[in-house]
Amino acid sequence: MPRQWRMETSGFDLGIFEQGVRAYAGLTAPVSTLKGAGFNLLGDHFSPLLVLLAPVYRLVPAAATLLVVQALLFALSCVPVTGLAVERLGRWRGVAVGSAYGLSWGLCRAARFDFHEVALAVPLIACAVAALARGRYRAAVCWALPLLLVKEDQGLILAGIGVYVFCRGRRRLGAAAVLAAVAGTLLAVLVVVPALNPGGVWTYGSNGGWQGDPLTRLLLPWPKWGTVALLLAPTAFVALRSPLALLLVLPLACRFWTPAPTYWSAGQHYNAVLMPVLFLALVDGLHRLRAGTAVPRWRRRVVAAVPALALAFALALAPLPDPAGPSTAVRDARRTLAVIPDGATVAAANRLAPQLTDRCTVSLFPYLTFPGATGPSWRPEARWVAAEDRPGDFPVPQSEQLALLAALPGAGYRVAATGGGVTVYQWTGN
Repeated sequence: MPRQWRMETSGFDLGIFEQGVRAYAGLTAPVSTLKGAGFNLLGDHFSPLLVLLAPVYRLVPAAATLLVVQALLFALSCVPVTGLAVERLGRWRGVAVGSAYGLSWGLCRAARFDFHEVALAVPLIACAVAALARGRYRAAVCWALPLLLVKEDQGLILAGIGVYVFCRGRRRLGAAAVLAAVAGTLLAVLVVVPALNPGGVWTYGSNGGWQGDPLTRLLLPWPKWGTVALLLAPTAFVALRSPLALLLVLPLACRFWTPAPTYWSAGQHYNAVLMPVLFLALVDGLHRLRAGTAVPRWRRRVVAAVPALALAFALALAPLPDPAGPSTAVRDARRTLAVIPDGATVAAANRLAPQLTDRCTVSLFPYLTFPGATGPSWRPEARWVAAEDRPGDFPVPQSEQLALLAALPGAGYRVAATGGGVTVYQWTGN
């Protein structure tokens, strides 16, 4: 939330999700004008479970609400992880593992990168995998089934749980879970999402393909293995001793298959859903090491040391809290944005969008449709423009954005306010 106060969040993605949840709170379809005029977010990703956030947003309609809810969901997922750890390892070791999980780099990086729908998946996965570890297979499948409503790729986790349950002897239950995962995922990406997408396609299907040698594409380049090492390092690789670690295979294989480095890097939010699996596999792995009547000394030492090592690793990678409040420039920028009236249609720079999405109809600058323009447009018209005086290179190079800013007066826009590195333009007609 401090990042929102300091204007460090972005329209892609916090603003987009706020628009969707705001629409749900208003009992309408989850349209995001940052993605395009009338763009239904269910035509981008199949995430209908976001509707659960609508009542909270209705009470506190602000982008920061989503960030608080995300933090609470991550915190909630600590309950099943810590509960199993205390049950299997004892109080202090269990608390150490639970604390290491709560501070894990996957959750921290997700929390620092705006809001994403996978926040809803994290506690569900934690509850499902904890149930698996206890042998409560029906409960595990029940916890995992709602993942199909979080995002279309979460069916991979459900499929993995189904395979695990099948191999544990509950064949009918496991097969049913796998079938539900396959059917739900295919229904989402082949029917529902294309039906609601303006282009009639599932946009992210193009990330796949079968070009080149499959093995090379899956395993290389080497930075993919750096991500694997970083995932396993907090558990001192003890997580590999548990069969629960096999639940990582399908999600990682799907990400590594894509050619975009963003998906298989250690950044952003993509590893948050793997953290519950890793740390519950760690708990199960340590439990297996200490099982038996005559446990070797080296095993006892590993069980004693690894929880503390996991916590130390998490503390070493966890970002330091930044208590700094908004700077003078940020306060000036907020005053500049305040001249835009509630309910206005605004084309806003990526960094400025989430400051306006709770009260305006916001599209992304520099994709601009002038009021009164003839012909079809995939962006809503903007009577106001909120731009940065020194824009970055997203979504187009800085030079293109500066050229469009210079053309605004000729298109009928005048400067309404400026300050804090932000300039607001109002359309007054030609």
